[in-house]
Amino acid sequence: MDLGAFSISLTVADLGRSRAFYEALGFEVTGGDADQNWLIMVNGATVIGLFHDMFDQNMLTFNPGWANDMSLVDPFTDVREIQRRLEAAGIELTSIVPDDNPEGPASIMLIDPDGNPILIDQHR
Repeated sequence: MDLGAFSISLTVADLGRSRAFYEALGFEVTGGDADQNWLIMVNGATVIGLFHDMFDQNMLTFNPGWANDMSLVDPFTDVREIQRRLEAAGIELTSIVPDDNPEGPASIMLIDPDGNPILIDQHR
């Protein structure tokens, strides 16, 4: 099962301050919208998302259908197939959005055994 591109989604108190910090580490903004309180930043193959007032805690994020360089991957494992496989393995999902669309954008969330949230967020 291919989960797609991996990034870490960070909850930040001050988006501008966090952006400046990660730019000093060599990251560049490649996506997002500061007016909507989120940015995607890349340094080589490392991708981080900065999110202000959007999530309660940092989380692991996977994007089915994308490679780590944010190019599209075809074919890819649809998030609904990932959902079926996880549920069949006895993994409890904490969120399924939307749970009734047969294709297109959707997401699921789960929590690992140590309490770390994992978002599998398909945009296509």
